Amino acid sequence: MPLQKLKEYLQKLSDGGIALAFSGGVDSTLLLAVLGEMNKEKPFPLAALTMHTVLQNDSEIAAARDMCQKFGVRQEIFSFNPFSLPEVKNNRTDRCYHCKKAIFTRFCEFAAQEKLQYLLDGTNADDLSVYRPGRKALQELGVLSPLAELHIDKRQIREMSAALGLPTASKPAVPCLATRFEYNTLLDDDKIKNVAAAEAWLHQTFPQIRDIRLRIHGNLARLEVSRQAIPDIAAQAERIAEELKRLGFQYITLDLEGFRSGSFDTGLK
Repeated sequence: MPLQKLKEYLQKLSDGGIALAFSGGVDSTLLLAVLGEMNKEKPFPLAALTMHTVLQNDSEIAAARDMCQKFGVRQEIFSFNPFSLPEVKNNRTDRCYHCKKAIFTRFCEFAAQEKLQYLLDGTNADDLSVYRPGRKALQELGVLSPLAELHIDKRQIREMSAALGLPTASKPAVPCLATRFEYNTLLDDDKIKNVAAAEAWLHQTFPQIRDIRLRIHGNLARLEVSRQAIPDIAAQAERIAEELKRLGFQYITLDLEGFRSGSFDTGLK
């Protein structure tokens, strides 16, 4: 059983103290839940570390806080300006490496200060087969990725989350908002806030559609949804165009290929 293997893995680390990089997403929430239950059975040094940046929706930070309270895990929330890094501000193809290196360096410093021997993150087995430049930063800093090491993939994570009654079991992926923009384009707070507001409106307007991405090409906004949802979106084309133009996007298009995770990563290795 993957869940039993995960518990055994984490129990071997617990005496040394554990810091968990916690975003509130599906993967890290599973780790938080297991660690929280372990801590209730036999207390050990444990902290969940959350980084708040403009590249995340505020609702994600609130959800992460609620989950830590639910499982009784101490949470530390840090803040960081990703645009202080030129590689991030210019949205380079290795943006994620530099951003992760800065964030996890801060986490490592905190873990050392609190004498927490192990820093963990929620990378899963599926992440090892797609473009993830941030993995290099985690490896350089000695961050452990239990789900990846145990070959636990997203499907298994969702199944375990459902078995544990976690509200994140069916939660869609919520990647960094920089992924909505073409590589090698200048990013700033206003651009990020506009695309976040647009996606929030789309999710609210079409709650039945699981995955929604608004990809930005200059002044053109390209909307990705599942192919099954395309008719629903097309039927509301005028309404959508009006709202997105109000938010500052000049041209609005619907991607006929449908939703693809990491569609700007095509051709990258």
